Amino acid sequence: MKKPHIILLNDVPFELAMKLADITGGKIEGAKKRSKLASVMFDDLGVHLQALFNDGQPIVAIMAAGAVIRLLAPVLGDKKKEPPVIIISEDGKQVVPLLGGHRGANELARKIADGLGVNAAITTAGDLRFGVALDEPPVGYILANEQNAKAVMAELVAGATAKLTGVAPWLDNSTIPFEANGKVRLTVGESVVEPGPLELVYHPQNHVLGMGCERGVGGEEAIGLARDVLAKSGVAPQSIAAVCSIDVKADESAIHAVAEYFGVEARFFDAKQLEAQAARLKNPSDIVFAEVGCHGVAEGAVLAACGVDGELVVDKHKSQRVTCALGRAAGLVDWGTLGRARGKLFVVGIGPGSEEWRSPQVSAMIEASSELVGYSLYLDLIAGISGGKTRHDFDLGREEDRVRHAMELAGTGKNVALVCSGDAGIYAMATLVFELLADGGLSDGARRIAIEISPGISALQAAAARAGAPLGHDFCTISLSDLLTPWEDIQRRVEAAAQGDFVIAFYNPVSKRRRTQLAYARDRLLEYRPADTPVILATNLGREGEKIRIVPLAELNVEDVDMLTVVVVGSSNTKTVETGDGRRWVYTPRGYSAKPGSGLKEAAQ
Repeated sequence: MKKPHIILLNDVPFELAMKLADITGGKIEGAKKRSKLASVMFDDLGVHLQALFNDGQPIVAIMAAGAVIRLLAPVLGDKKKEPPVIIISEDGKQVVPLLGGHRGANELARKIADGLGVNAAITTAGDLRFGVALDEPPVGYILANEQNAKAVMAELVAGATAKLTGVAPWLDNSTIPFEANGKVRLTVGESVVEPGPLELVYHPQNHVLGMGCERGVGGEEAIGLARDVLAKSGVAPQSIAAVCSIDVKADESAIHAVAEYFGVEARFFDAKQLEAQAARLKNPSDIVFAEVGCHGVAEGAVLAACGVDGELVVDKHKSQRVTCALGRAAGLVDWGTLGRARGKLFVVGIGPGSEEWRSPQVSAMIEASSELVGYSLYLDLIAGISGGKTRHDFDLGREEDRVRHAMELAGTGKNVALVCSGDAGIYAMATLVFELLADGGLSDGARRIAIEISPGISALQAAAARAGAPLGHDFCTISLSDLLTPWEDIQRRVEAAAQGDFVIAFYNPVSKRRRTQLAYARDRLLEYRPADTPVILATNLGREGEKIRIVPLAELNVEDVDMLTVVVVGSSNTKTVETGDGRRWVYTPRGYSAKPGSGLKEAAQ
């Protein structure tokens, strides 16, 4: 289970929170206005709890159950996906698993209660009566017919006995009443079974599919062969723990299509690891050895994954462009013998960094990563969701080193988040990822990683939202940094944007050594648009010290701008308006009112 987030409203129960941190390994998080001792601070309790819940994070809240229920009510949905939520009274005497009882809350509540020397208020019927949740088997077992779980549990709670077929220590250790002729049946095994109405079938994940294929083969052919092999064996699909192959196939879509079809991971071995199984192969091939450096991919991957006591169940079968074999481990498949995963690089934009402006998808990608790579300030901004992950901090100016390091880390089979502020694809690191792929110089593993990019709120969007609606018509962005772009090109773009009357967002407007470019842009724009054109200066957007200023273009002072400021210059049509509370807003009309026959003009008439 993930380490929980221990939530405080104030520092009164901080001593209890420290005990909980010792028991669970979780981190203490407190309301910024009321707590000074918590290691992580949040602004809004409701926003924070809902973000954690949506991200699938376990929550241990030292507060009233009713308050947590009301705050989480808007985001409650599928109970099969909800994370554990546990409520603890300030005196530490009441431990209540509120949500996610069968997803770890009951187990965590018992652990906390044992550590505090109190009782956990377990209320789910199966756990309370029998000490086991039949619809949530332990890791390594899959319930094939979850739809029967409710009826089976109801019979047991009503006093029925059960017949157990197969070996299942976790059921043996429960208090379920077993009899040879029990009304309820609990069946554990690897074979395909057609269950009765009061039967639950559990499949142990003790088999592995080994796959080989030609480059570019379609997923349908690979899936079809895998299904044929399983049908020949009589093994249930739920007993497949993984799909394995050689590492040069880590980026082969057909292998991943098979893994996705069976709902398991794809894992990979290098040629040396597969060649170590050569003496155990039933169909060694010199042709395969000449091609990839081992005498068998499908059979070799199965035997490597299943360990020294494993065996081939179905030896290598072939379709036109795919090979497949099936193996069985002596017990549950040991994930320590399953090779490495295809590494993933998540390129994420965290927006300005504040929790409420970070998308759920970005948070999920960060949670799914074991390694975080980025500029130190950006990594600090996500400290609230980065506990237990390895940080790889880089200074400004080392962007290529930063991206290369992230890609090589992913190339070792790890999930890596490359963290960018704003949007990852706007003056950020996403472009460098593809530049490095195009230019070469990466290891083979780094070139085969999976890449996913998630957008974030850009500085342009954040500034526009804070100031009104300056982007209501055509706009562009121009970076004034000449580190990567010749100054002559920047001048040309400023001139073109000025002539085109675009609203312009200037990124990187100044630096410690670069003070003249913004002044040049201001003076050039004044030749094309009025002196009172609104200019937005947005500093530290979404963070402490946020400052929004609106000044006329003619009064734009370079000394009022720093490296953390985005400058948005209106077009000749951009206007300001003041609302009743005295606040001044900037907006750019959509432009439709000047068109003959437009709806807006007709409405005005």
